[in-house]
Amino acid sequence: MKKINISGKDDQRKVNLDWFTGKTWMKTLSEKIKSKDQDIYHVHFEKGSRTKLHQHDGNQVLIAIKGKGSLEIFKKYGRSKINFKIKRTERISLNEGDIVHIPAKVLHTHGSVDKKKTFSHIAINILSKKNTPYKTTWYESDFKSKVSEII
Repeated sequence: MKKINISGKDDQRKVNLDWFTGKTWMKTLSEKIKSKDQDIYHVHFEKGSRTKLHQHDGNQVLIAIKGKGSLEIFKKYGRSKINFKIKRTERISLNEGDIVHIPAKVLHTHGSVDKKKTFSHIAINILSKKNTPYKTTWYESDFKSKVSEII
């Protein structure tokens, strides 16, 4: 067994800044424990930062560990892969200790809700097939009614 510590900024993974609305950093925990069935990350959102709109090809579990955040679920309207309409169908508050399951192919965003406080969660991305890469599709959107492109 290997023990790891999720606290602190050591071992940060570089993040694609195009995937977030503000400053965010993450640690890849699955590599440290040699997990082959899921990708596990500690994701830290600075004040008011959140993910851009996205969906995964596998299930995802979020475990809130610090601060206050939210998960927003959207419905897609239209057949185009880009330039489609969206509507928020659900907003779930995430407080320390909360756990939420996001099924595969659900359009969503998550992160900090407070411009004065940070938020952190553990993200567990459950691989759709063992030893295959987990795929996330990222979108540029206004978070209200439309998606303009795939990032």
